[in-house]
Amino acid sequence: QVQLEESGGGLVQAGGSLRLSCAASRSIFSINDMDWYRQAPGKQRELVATITSGGSTNYADSVKGRFTISRDNAKRMAYLQMNSLKPEDTAKYYCKWQVKLYSGYSWRNYWGQGTQVTVSS
Repeated sequence: QVQLEESGGGLVQAGGSLRLSCAASRSIFSINDMDWYRQAPGKQRELVATITSGGSTNYADSVKGRFTISRDNAKRMAYLQMNSLKPEDTAKYYCKWQVKLYSGYSWRNYWGQGTQVTVSS
């Protein structure tokens, strides 16, 4: 099994920036997609950004041009750079990785516990 842990959340003024990180607790045979999700109070969890193993990215319309997802497979890290933050970005942010722990194992999704991002006006 693998544990993912997010960090970098906090309180920031509108227009400010934060960089979220997601780290794995152990070695991994292969990592396919790395995703960032967020969930605000009273809202469903939504996909914010995706980066594939080849480095292609996709973003929710609400964050395009403001957020950037990146990955470092050697360090077993994923990142979400968030710029020009808005109050509507306030949510708990989660990383999710599509992982194969060992050769011959099937792909499986792993989630972090989340980190809170609060944007004040």
